[in-house]
Amino acid sequence: MPGRWFQNPPPGYGGAVDVAALARQAVKNMALVGPAIGIAPKVGGKSAVGLPVWLWDTVTPTTWGPNTATAAAGGVTVTATGSATQIVWSMGDGSTVTCNGPGTAYQPSFGDQAPDCGHTYSVTSAAQPGGTYAITATATWVVNWTANTGQQGTITVTRQSATTAVIGELQVLNTQ
Repeated sequence: MPGRWFQNPPPGYGGAVDVAALARQAVKNMALVGPAIGIAPKVGGKSAVGLPVWLWDTVTPTTWGPNTATAAAGGVTVTATGSATQIVWSMGDGSTVTCNGPGTAYQPSFGDQAPDCGHTYSVTSAAQPGGTYAITATATWVVNWTANTGQQGTITVTRQSATTAVIGELQVLNTQ
């Protein structure tokens, strides 16, 4: 008897589940987003050449992790768990800052303490479009996944966010 072809085969027929595709779906189900950028001075504020700008990610499961999600099809379930491992900050002046943690939110009590994740500008932003430096923060996520079939793997993804900084200069007037 010749085989029959079905456009939509019944469950269990027509091929195996693509486990890697399920892993990618599990990552998608995590709803990862770019860093929730924190910056001091705050957006709309102004800093000065030679003073540190504090940078951080406001940690949530979708901005830093850890985050876990699953995807299932045809009796196969994939569980993925991931966390961000670093943020690369492109500072708009040609420099980048790589932070291997989310950074620390600035508190006034820190005084002149140096940030664990930050940047010091050496030129004002006055000549930049809009008078601001465009800053992008790109988080790298490492997601490990395991299927109930025993297969496993790692997927690395990036997510990006953006903000701006206004950098002026302080001028001292000596009248003596």
